[in-house]
Amino acid sequence: MKMRKEAEERRNEILDAADELFGRKGFDGTSTNDILEKVGIARGTLYYHYKSKEDIMNALIERYTVLLLGAAKEIAADKSIPINERIIRVVMALNISGGNGKEIIEHVHKPQNALMHQKIQKVIINGVPPILAEIIREGIEQGLFSTPYPYECMEMVVAYTNTIFDDDMVNMKNEERASRIQALVFNVERLLGVESGSLMYMMKMFDS
Repeated sequence: MKMRKEAEERRNEILDAADELFGRKGFDGTSTNDILEKVGIARGTLYYHYKSKEDIMNALIERYTVLLLGAAKEIAADKSIPINERIIRVVMALNISGGNGKEIIEHVHKPQNALMHQKIQKVIINGVPPILAEIIREGIEQGLFSTPYPYECMEMVVAYTNTIFDDDMVNMKNEERASRIQALVFNVERLLGVESGSLMYMMKMFDS
């Protein structure tokens, strides 16, 4: 048990150092030597835990994934929260431009961290739709929504928002962004088979 704990602590030290270095110098600009010096370990110790710099990045992204999806899963599972409110809370929990996630988003949007950015996007597009789809299925059972495609609807929404509202992908002025958000809510209402205007309260969520 002690050895396992020590190994886990060492891995976390390596990840903490890499996290700081990737944030400062970028993934491309950080060498394994930089990580070795920062942690103060021998090359053999580093390679015992991680085979390559990309291995370290993948482990960091796994850590980010727990941060990004963990809170969202907890909220989604809380049946005491009304469904519409739960959807908003899940989306807010995934708002990685605030709180702990701010550093993550700053990391991955640097040009030298393009690979990290791509991997985080993959996490979101694969990890978020199942969480939201479960809430939509509950809403269907309660007669709030009407769609034969709860998962696919949420996949469309997540893929769209994750691409269009990513400043690295699409440059928009504020009024263009507002128009996109309005169009998104308009179309989500149709995807979920709800009355026109009934989800416009979500605009406030995006504004915040």
